[in-house]
Amino acid sequence: MNPHGRGSFVVFAKEPTPGRVKTRLCPPLSPEQAAELYACMLDDVLEATAEASKRLGYEAVLAIDPPDARSLLARQVPLGFRVVAQRGGGLGERMERAAACAAAGGSERVVLRGSDSPALRVEDLVAAAAALDEADLVAAPDPDGGYSLLGLRRPSAGLFDHAMSHSGVLEQTLAAARTRGLRTHLLAPGFDLDIAADLSRLAEERERPGPEACRRTLAWLDRNRAWPGAGA
Repeated sequence: MNPHGRGSFVVFAKEPTPGRVKTRLCPPLSPEQAAELYACMLDDVLEATAEASKRLGYEAVLAIDPPDARSLLARQVPLGFRVVAQRGGGLGERMERAAACAAAGGSERVVLRGSDSPALRVEDLVAAAAALDEADLVAAPDPDGGYSLLGLRRPSAGLFDHAMSHSGVLEQTLAAARTRGLRTHLLAPGFDLDIAADLSRLAEERERPGPEACRRTLAWLDRNRAWPGAGA
């Protein structure tokens, strides 16, 4: 029996369509290159999430936007994933609904993550689930003031009722949690791959001990000479 209880990992993702994903990487990338890169990132994210789910006996969920891409991407994800459409207006509402749906399905904790953070490893996901033994909310901070991963012991109405794309989103989320009496804990920092400067951070992944993360993403960047200074 899993000592960390029943749970779910939920990946939020977009259909890898040129002009809709990784637009802040254009330039130096073209919209078509950005979509190719995002598809590799998503594959890496799903692989790590599938392995973490297998280790913990958690349900693996892929939440897709737009909803009509659900059937297309369902044929491409690893076995064991349940593919659903994202529901709600803004990202905060979609996150709240995803947590509530997981809880309604029997999950005692849920870990939400985006598809922009391929450098998060299996061990990072397992550590997030373990941290929920002592905390009600855990988050992996990003350098831009957001977070690449957030875990909850239970859903909390209105927790994400604030703007989600600004430098104070982590602090606002933590403050909202504390006003609700939730215990919070910060995990090891991560980062999203959003702008060209983030590519340098990704290059440092090769220096981290242990198995290489995001192998497809790194391989795509190598093939396309898309590292800073390489002349993509």
